[in-house]
Amino acid sequence: MNKIRFITRVFTLLALTVAFTSFAHAQATRTWVSGVGDDVNPCSRTAPCKTFAGAISKTANNGEIDALDPGGFGTVTITKSIIIDGTNGAGFGSILAAGTNGVNVNDGATATPNTIIVSLRNLSINGAGTGFDGIRFTSGKVVHVEHCVISGFRGNGTSSDGIDVSLTAGTGQKLYVKDTLISDNTGDGIRASNTAGGGGVNVLIEDTQVSQCNKGVTSSTASKFVIDRSSFLHNTVTGVGADTGSLGVELEGDLMTGSTNGLALVAGTSRISNCRITNNTNGVTFAGGTLITYGDNKTDGNTNETSGGSIPAPIVKK
Repeated sequence: MNKIRFITRVFTLLALTVAFTSFAHAQATRTWVSGVGDDVNPCSRTAPCKTFAGAISKTANNGEIDALDPGGFGTVTITKSIIIDGTNGAGFGSILAAGTNGVNVNDGATATPNTIIVSLRNLSINGAGTGFDGIRFTSGKVVHVEHCVISGFRGNGTSSDGIDVSLTAGTGQKLYVKDTLISDNTGDGIRASNTAGGGGVNVLIEDTQVSQCNKGVTSSTASKFVIDRSSFLHNTVTGVGADTGSLGVELEGDLMTGSTNGLALVAGTSRISNCRITNNTNGVTFAGGTLITYGDNKTDGNTNETSGGSIPAPIVKK
């Protein structure tokens, strides 16, 4: 009888040990970071982590990381569906990315590449003059960027972008940017391409300001941009560009000013409505592609209103 009791106790102890071990390694749906946190913590609200990188390993797929207070929470590589929210009750959650990328979105090495959905909200992403890209999206399904500030990426010359979408596989991926400020980068504010055979990427920009970059936005290989109620101010070369391989840009209610080229078209079919293009060297530069207008744009006050072609007669809105 004593032997049976002993064996029972041993098995009970083993079961409890396994249970506690599993619990210790479980990932939470919501985790927290704080300026006074520690990455050895479980990232709970009462015991937060110090960095986004520390918290992401303890956050479940489709989970969320929130900031409890303003702080610098470090760069992060994202390989699963997740929300990172810097909150803004007392200031942004910050990512200081000196000499590196601020946020990498890359599920290429997972079992199901080009499937993750990532949301980045209320973040200040600062390259400190030496960072490479603010957000670099190389593999995934969808990235949302909302109410963020991205600036100071100058460490990789004209390749230092605020947001760089450089996809090499998959099709139909999407980038959504809303209510965001992008400035002072030596590359483009936002650039997108998908070089996969038959690939494509869609970019939607709303209520966003891009200033003092090399180019405001560049639609490159197999990308389509739709831009609504946004401003492109004092970018060196181009405000909005449809570059080689672009599917075109769709502009509604946008401002392009203070660049060599307000709007530069190389490829694709582009449509513009209710836009203002002013105080550029060239208002609209034509080097290819097709432009469709609707008669309600204001292209004036440029040194040359057009270069390389002329603005076509407007068509009736449908």
